Order: sequence, then C-alpha cells, then structure tokens
Amino acid sequence: MTDVLITAGELAEFVKQEPCVIIDTRNPEAYGAAHLPGAVNVHEIFTYLATSTPEGIHELKTKFADAFGAAGLSGKETAVIYEQSMNSGFGQSCRGYYLLTMLGYPKVKVLHGGYDAWMAAGLPVTTDVPSPVKASFAVLPEAGDILIDAKTMLAAVGKPGIAILDVRDIDEWIGESSSPYGKDFCPRKGRIPGAVWLEWYRMMKPTAEGPRFKSKNEILAECATVGITENTPVYLYCFKGARASNTFLALKNAGVKDVRMYFGSWNEWSRDPALPIEEGLPTEAKLTTRAA
Repeated sequence: MTDVLITAGELAEFVKQEPCVIIDTRNPEAYGAAHLPGAVNVHEIFTYLATSTPEGIHELKTKFADAFGAAGLSGKETAVIYEQSMNSGFGQSCRGYYLLTMLGYPKVKVLHGGYDAWMAAGLPVTTDVPSPVKASFAVLPEAGDILIDAKTMLAAVGKPGIAILDVRDIDEWIGESSSPYGKDFCPRKGRIPGAVWLEWYRMMKPTAEGPRFKSKNEILAECATVGITENTPVYLYCFKGARASNTFLALKNAGVKDVRMYFGSWNEWSRDPALPIEEGLPTEAKLTTRAA
C-alpha cells in the first residue's frame, strides 16, 4: 500500500510531528457522541449529490474548496479523513480523499479502519468541538481530470480499451434496485452499457479488526477478473461517487495509472432518459434508450 492509508497507531504519532487537519465525515450525531481529538465534522462530504453539468462541477468544486478551507486546510497541513469503519459509510472517507485530490490538495490521508480502528487501538476520543481557523488553498484545475462528466462517460460506451467499472451492490448491478436508498429512488434501474462489475466490497477483506483494503497484488488480481490491468484506463461509477471513491483509492494504491470517476454516477445517469442503459440480468441485457 502507498501512504494514502494510515493506521490508527501511525496517526497517533503522525499528529505529533506534522500539522494536520482531521476531518470526521460521519453524521453530526455520531460526531457529537465522540470523535478524534481536534476533528472537524464535514458530513456533506458524504451527503452532497453532484451533477456533471459545467455549472454542477463548478458548484461542486466551489462548495468543497470552501468547506475544506473552513475546516482549516491551507495546503500546508495534511488532511486526514475518517469514517466509522471502511464498509459502514459507503466509502465516505474515501469520497473526501477523492474530492481533495480532485481539487489538487497536496497532502491527503485516510484513516485505515476508521473510527472503529482508533477505538480498537485504545486511543483517546473527545466531545470537544474545535474552532478551526478558516483558511484557503489553491485549487489546481488540472487535478480535476479525475472527474468525468456524463458526456465523457457516454463517449466511452462501446469504446475498446476503456473499462467502465460499476462498483455498486449486486441488486443495483442486476437492475433490481435503483439505489442504496430504496429500489425506486431513481426513475430507471440497470447499468451503463458495456460496464464490467466489481462490487466495491471486493477491494477489502475481513480482519479481526474489521474490513481493511486488500494488498496491491490482491486488488490487481480482482481487477484481472474483469480484464483490467495497471495500464487500462478505468472510468468508475456507483450511485453518487462514494463507493466508487473507495475503489478509486484501492486502484490508485495498487498502481492502476489512469483512474477517473463519473461523479454524477447512477443518480444522474438514470434520470436522463436520453442516456442508454442496460436492464435486467447482465446475461440477457437489452440496450434501451427510454425509461423502462
């Protein structure tokens, strides 16, 4: 693993040596009950639904540059992001990592194992709420290349050489549910035509301390099952870019060179009847351009 992931023990030492801003992505109730010392709560890292119009992408970048700045990030500090555990928050800490990377923030880490790992290590928690000094950092436009829009995803459909990777749960992949928020949350069920599927959980494995990311070679072995190598350009999607962020981190750590995400994901794609979908079981998929 590269150094994006940091263990609880490593983080306890790291904060003594380096300026850090610790960001808790959990809901305000969980944060209020107890959190890592100094942690700032930024729950909208998880809740925000993006659209991939030029206005939507501008709003996404502005909103999170402001939110991370308000949490105290100036570019000098390492941002350390955590959720409850790696599989309980739909990859929300990784979504924070993806957003910061997309903005061009230079130093980002994710607490491997989340809050649960910190607690399991017997490290201190608090209910004290910090008052961060508002800061700002330079947003790098070129860093935004890891974010693709619906138009770019549509252009990749049927294009040899680009892997469209769906990492949603099984019921979403086979078109039985439109989202993790209810079967009919979105108007259409199915998947982007030509997509291959690796459920996001497959990037991790159970340990006695809870789920942890697999090793680089294990992740590359999972990728190989759907024809993805380190040199394959990968376009990820899920429902709203959280679970796909977990996979984004896994693939980048494993050395896959060109990984991008369609951040609008199924939440956006399914709502536009002009965009093609495959419905039903993948074995009997039929291409449709209309709402089923």
